[in-house]
Amino acid sequence: MSTAANDQGQPPSLDELRVGLVGYGEVGRILAEDLRAVGVAVNAYDLKLESPSADADTMREHAVEFGVGLSPSATMVATPADLIVSAVTASQTLDAARAAAAGLRPGTFVLDFNSASPKAKREAAEAVQAAGGRYVEGAVMTSVPPYRIKVPLLLGGPHADAISPLLARLGFAASVGSAELGIVSATKMCRSVMIKGLEAMVIESLTAARHYGVEDAVLASLKETFPGIEWEKQAAYFFQRVIQHGRRRSEEVREVAETVRDAGLTPWSAEGTAERQAWMADLAED
Repeated sequence: MSTAANDQGQPPSLDELRVGLVGYGEVGRILAEDLRAVGVAVNAYDLKLESPSADADTMREHAVEFGVGLSPSATMVATPADLIVSAVTASQTLDAARAAAAGLRPGTFVLDFNSASPKAKREAAEAVQAAGGRYVEGAVMTSVPPYRIKVPLLLGGPHADAISPLLARLGFAASVGSAELGIVSATKMCRSVMIKGLEAMVIESLTAARHYGVEDAVLASLKETFPGIEWEKQAAYFFQRVIQHGRRRSEEVREVAETVRDAGLTPWSAEGTAERQAWMADLAED
């Protein structure tokens, strides 16, 4: 089935579409739920499914609950798909693109949802386009869970305009940022210097403040200086997200550091943020 039209020359109905998810973690499962809710057939693959673990059990249970097919490889997920969405950890961006490219049919859209550097996105695009696929760079501009499939999403690359009507029908809140690959990822990466850095600073500040018994005083001072922010609520959210996803977020910030380095700057802030995120992940795993 072409994503452009069915045998009568009309756009396929949602229940005729097949979406392949490469990555079935938090983001992948949210997308699966929302796509299944509008009748789209979804198949998924995740590296963690290849070995026994609590995460793998969670994925299998979720797939049964929402009617998602599980495939043994990214290549096999890609073969029947009209649209492939890659939602893996930052370090797996290129491997996921290559694996999907090995199975996709010519003309298939590949939407790269991953938090990776512009360089990594361009390399992923080369792998997909060499196989005849249509690679679309995606930059997710805020946390997915509060927004779900409607999370603000910037699209980049020469196929960004072409995929937009399909994504709108599926419920995505996507807008085209640039026809040039790398621009929307650079936007996200530079934003993440601030956003992920703020997380790390809040965690470091309030952890040290608690040690000295001055946490309330620090929060009161922050509220006076930045009255528009609910610091207790925001700090609790930062701690929760980093405890849950510190390892993944550390990988993402290392991609941020590479982006900064490619601009000719030493990424002192980004590297420190990555270390703090990894530190929290280590604590959570102990």
